[in-house]
Amino acid sequence: MAEGKKLVIVESPTKMKSIQGYLGDGYEVLSSVGHIRDLADRKSIPAELKKTSVGRYSVDIENGFAPYYVESERGKKTVTELKRALKTSDELLLATDEDREGEAIAWHLLEALKPKVPVKRMVFHEITKDAIQAAVHNTRELDLDLVDAQETRRILDRLYGWDISPVLWLKVQQGLSAGRVQSAATRLVVDRERERIAFVSASYWDVVAAASQGEDAKHTDAFGIQLVRVGGAPIARGGDFDDAGTLKKVVVIIDEARARSLAEQITSVGTASVTSVESKPGTRRPYAPFTTSTMQQEAGRKLSMSAKHAMSVAQRLYEKGFITYMRTDSTALSTQAVQAAREQAVQLYGPKAVPLNPRVYKSKSKNAQEAHEAIRPSGEHFRTPSQVAGSLDRDELRLYDLIWKRAVASQMSDATYETTTVTLAVATAPDAVEFTASGTVYTFKGFLEAYEEGKDEKRSDRDKQDDQSLPKLAVGDVLSVHDVEPKGHATTPKPRYTEASLVKALEEKGIGRPSTFASIIDTIIARGYVTKRGQALVPSWVAFSVVRLLEQHFAELVDYDFTAGLEDDLDAIARGEQKRVDWLKDFYFGADDHPGLRNIVDNLGEIDARELNSTRITDTAVLRIGRYGPYLEVTDPGHPDADPRRVNLPEDLAPDELTAAKATELIEAPVAGDRVLGENPDNGKVIVVKDGRYGPYVQEVEPAAQEQVDAATGEVTEAPAAKKKSTKKAAAKTAEPKPRTASLFKSMSVDTIDLDTALQLLSLPRLVGADPESGEQITAQNGRYGPYLKKGTDSRTLESEQQLFDITLEEALERYKQPKYGARRASSALKEFEADPVSGKPIRLRDGRFGPYVTDGETNATVPRGEDPMAIEFDRAVQLLADKRAKGPAPKRKPAARKTTTTRKTATKKK
Repeated sequence: MAEGKKLVIVESPTKMKSIQGYLGDGYEVLSSVGHIRDLADRKSIPAELKKTSVGRYSVDIENGFAPYYVESERGKKTVTELKRALKTSDELLLATDEDREGEAIAWHLLEALKPKVPVKRMVFHEITKDAIQAAVHNTRELDLDLVDAQETRRILDRLYGWDISPVLWLKVQQGLSAGRVQSAATRLVVDRERERIAFVSASYWDVVAAASQGEDAKHTDAFGIQLVRVGGAPIARGGDFDDAGTLKKVVVIIDEARARSLAEQITSVGTASVTSVESKPGTRRPYAPFTTSTMQQEAGRKLSMSAKHAMSVAQRLYEKGFITYMRTDSTALSTQAVQAAREQAVQLYGPKAVPLNPRVYKSKSKNAQEAHEAIRPSGEHFRTPSQVAGSLDRDELRLYDLIWKRAVASQMSDATYETTTVTLAVATAPDAVEFTASGTVYTFKGFLEAYEEGKDEKRSDRDKQDDQSLPKLAVGDVLSVHDVEPKGHATTPKPRYTEASLVKALEEKGIGRPSTFASIIDTIIARGYVTKRGQALVPSWVAFSVVRLLEQHFAELVDYDFTAGLEDDLDAIARGEQKRVDWLKDFYFGADDHPGLRNIVDNLGEIDARELNSTRITDTAVLRIGRYGPYLEVTDPGHPDADPRRVNLPEDLAPDELTAAKATELIEAPVAGDRVLGENPDNGKVIVVKDGRYGPYVQEVEPAAQEQVDAATGEVTEAPAAKKKSTKKAAAKTAEPKPRTASLFKSMSVDTIDLDTALQLLSLPRLVGADPESGEQITAQNGRYGPYLKKGTDSRTLESEQQLFDITLEEALERYKQPKYGARRASSALKEFEADPVSGKPIRLRDGRFGPYVTDGETNATVPRGEDPMAIEFDRAVQLLADKRAKGPAPKRKPAARKTTTTRKTATKKK
């Protein structure tokens, strides 16, 4: 590189090409590919440090909580490349993202590179030519308060996770983890399920009908009306009941018989008189532009995107230069953005679409470290979705459309409407009844021309406003009443959280930060604490046990207010109002207001794991968490000394669905999978079909140890004559080969399989014949990944399980004449791209056994589910590879660790 160039380091490789083009030949733009180093894991801590305070957490808790960092293998290569480029540069510009994490990455680069040239911090919120060139000329110093805040968060999470997770391994299940924020998020989901379990449904009835003017038989002007009063007393509605199914105020509950009787009387009268007409004007203000949180919520509601997927798509839009920075708490727009939104609103919807003065939105967040502008289309003039459609894939265009609409609508005029409520009286014996009807008419749609915010699930349709149109009515008008129908209702529990509503709850409670919400949800799903049923988040029974343990023994650490308070403290560190070391000492060793993590862990006392993992469902059934999942342990009251019986739970059974009645149903259900099919005529052994942990299968049982089938339950039990030897020597003498087993095909059922089919399955692998050229035998086998042919070490996939029995030798030989991966290889190179900026090798899109993926020959990155692989372009492929590299490979050997102190002499603290 020529002398005099300036080195610019960004986080993501996908930004490099665009920024290089905007800066020109006087600059060289390279990427750190995310973090270059992190706190050492247990395997990376040198032996001489493992006995010190550093060995416990990779943090020297006895010496100012100094972190012990190590560079990843990828990080070492990156640092080497950056140092090489720095040798011929006369200035270093650290252009990582302007948030805590980006500031920390910049500091880590500074510590690793140790530059001898001037260093400046370059920040921007959109990747456009004007923004990048402005950023080069408006640099600042590294903000060490932000670095302190990020480092404190990382150390805090390490202390929390490494102290509490081992308790979960011992008392709940191996492989679990506890996290400062993920534990609070899991508790939110579990608390909602607890509410659903405790909920008692209440039933009530009402009457609905239609009303119309005149005697028109077709009732073209009909509108819906709803019964609200009987004899002057209000009748019950869904909102009148609390979550326990109890009435919150005095109302009349109508049962089915009364509702049907009223419906008959109203039908016989056939008319109603208007007793009141009330009209009220109203206005609706537009929504603020997107923050990270509100964007994730709307992407979930309107586009069915997970929080993680929405952030991934937004990242691509940002790096391609279509939107501003997507991690922000701010709802403010720059002056140029306000002008762009107003101009576009006028162009699309006319001069009345915008108010006289621009709208100003103030952020509710105290956080000083986030980007200073809301998420919006980039540039001084917004590009419409139709103008950018050719440059974006499907998901990018859908999200851009959402962001564009929200930004434009935020500067538009209020919507105005008028709501009319009509009361109708029907004279019935013995009590008069009253109906009401409501209708809303927008007199000016304003911002609604561009955007309407999505809504989370409602608990009752009756609680929704009726937006029907009403005809002009006056007091005293007599209307025809028809289509009278009694309707029954039942109150419903609160809906489960969706990703969108959980993000909203986390933000409202101050748990975590919007930039972390996606990873929080992704973590609790990956850990098995939560599963998705459609859009709903359903907690597992393991999550119940984890939350129970944390509530009983770490109550303060999962308290919502305490967790939110930690975030406020981190914000105070970011603002320079709190010292990192002092705060960590208080958190870990304790202070006046709390005992400290160390004291809590050291004084846990006895924890009864069996009690912790148990939930009583009925008098005789207890739910327990076993090694292989939850099950019911059932005792027999008539035989208290007998061993309890185990009943497995269906995998798709949610916790709130395991009622006492459901448990009884499961206990009393016959064991359809364990039954004798008959005797194998070739050897006299008994063939049994079972439903095992990995699916249904058939098994061949020795006659001497024949299992018995209980006539009442169909359950297979071991014959009482079979006794186990007590010594290893005796066991070795009596050891017998394992009984033959075979899995059922996907098309088969344990309820319908017969003896002949079972014998066919047990005959596998089937000898198809011998290859006439080599003499090798060809067999048809059913394997982990499906049916296949095998000849020596050479195999060929079969299309269906039935071919295991049907394929002939000629057909098998024909398959072996074809290339082994002919079909796959023909479609594997779906696309080819330029060389990857990191590895320098060409990128290819291939189709693999587990789906499409991109590769540069060194790194493979799976294309996310739901993303069209054929829509992937070069920038997206580079991003996928960069994300995969950032995760790092599984450690194969202990890397050389490099200790770094927290002394920061290379940067000047921000004043």
